[in-house]
Amino acid sequence: MPHRLTRRDLLKVAALTGLLAGCGSRPDGAATWSMWSSSPEEAEVWANFSQYVEQRLGVRSVPNLTPSNGYPTKLDLQLVSGTASLVTAINGQLLPTYAARGALRPLDDLIAADPDFDADDFYPPIRAISSFAGRPYMVGFDVAPNVLYVNKTLLAERGIDAPSLTEPMTWARFRELAIELSAPPDRYGFTSAPDIDNLISWIYCAGGNVMNADATAGALDEPEAMEAFDFLVGLFVRDKVTPPITSLVPTNARANFMEGNVAFMQNGPWQVVNVRKAEFEWDIVPFPAGPAGSMPRVSGSGFAIPAAVGGADLELAWTLLKTLTSTGALNIYAGAGRNNPARYSAGSAFQPPPANVGIVQRILAGEIAGGHPFEVTTNWNQIKQMLDQDLPRGFLGQLTPAEVVAGLTPRLDVLMTQHQDNVRLAELRK
Repeated sequence: MPHRLTRRDLLKVAALTGLLAGCGSRPDGAATWSMWSSSPEEAEVWANFSQYVEQRLGVRSVPNLTPSNGYPTKLDLQLVSGTASLVTAINGQLLPTYAARGALRPLDDLIAADPDFDADDFYPPIRAISSFAGRPYMVGFDVAPNVLYVNKTLLAERGIDAPSLTEPMTWARFRELAIELSAPPDRYGFTSAPDIDNLISWIYCAGGNVMNADATAGALDEPEAMEAFDFLVGLFVRDKVTPPITSLVPTNARANFMEGNVAFMQNGPWQVVNVRKAEFEWDIVPFPAGPAGSMPRVSGSGFAIPAAVGGADLELAWTLLKTLTSTGALNIYAGAGRNNPARYSAGSAFQPPPANVGIVQRILAGEIAGGHPFEVTTNWNQIKQMLDQDLPRGFLGQLTPAEVVAGLTPRLDVLMTQHQDNVRLAELRK
């Protein structure tokens, strides 16, 4: 059974590495909150958030910012050492992990007792992503589906009309266009990172999933998931419509697209702020529809309250959480072009370009195409790490999709059993 870090383990590691030195204790009466921040642009957004918090609450705001790649480790240490902020940002993929451990406080009682909190103003997918075992553990601040970026300049040069802004292409039409627009080594039809975060959208569109319905075993060997894996690998290996990958190091799909010689890129609207620097005309359209329709993964993040927060601190924590996820704060976030906000009432703040950026809100609202909340487990980091180590061999053509899945399924089943153990322990903790 995999070794799980205990509080003693984590504190020992922290003492050895000096990581706790940056955790600190909470200033009395201050509104402390944690967030990842990896660029000056992000830091500017959080500075504006902090100013907004002080204006709304009339207390000192103390944001604890950490680069995104080190954020989970630092948060783990803060939670076990009792130095976590009143409110902390959580990536939706990690919400079940923290909730199952009992590290976060369920919010259902606070929501029920607060007539000013409008849960219906949040898109349904982020409400699903924010819950574990039927209870809400965080309030969303961003949420978005995968979409398809289109290099309209390249299509126009080939005399090809841009895809519909509202009707998803079929997989067959998408593959046909990707082949027609490819002329290696100077031009390619499609780019995507060969990892589970991107493969999962194709699996959902085929009607499959990583796990079975009750999350007791892996389901990548089911026909639907295999069809999706084979289709996507086929674009790389058989059709050769993607920029070549030569190693197991993750491909930077955005860099490929920004070079201007790739027709389509799979990605989320969080890349809009970066793609705006492109020196060609582009837009976004719905994700291609597979046998189950256009059902790309929907990802999101939110703010949560650590379980240790109580007493007089809890009232300030709840007020702070509501402020950080309010329409006013999310208008700041969306206005900076960082990502699509989690609230209906803040959606209009995410402004063009691209011209069709409104499609994101329409997909989330269920008006066009579709979307599938990213379903993860209480040990998703381990599953993701294992899949991202094994899946690229299929995209490199070293193994067939069937061989890749046959090799990883026994280990996936073990991790699903571990997930069920975590769920049972969480139930006993109630």
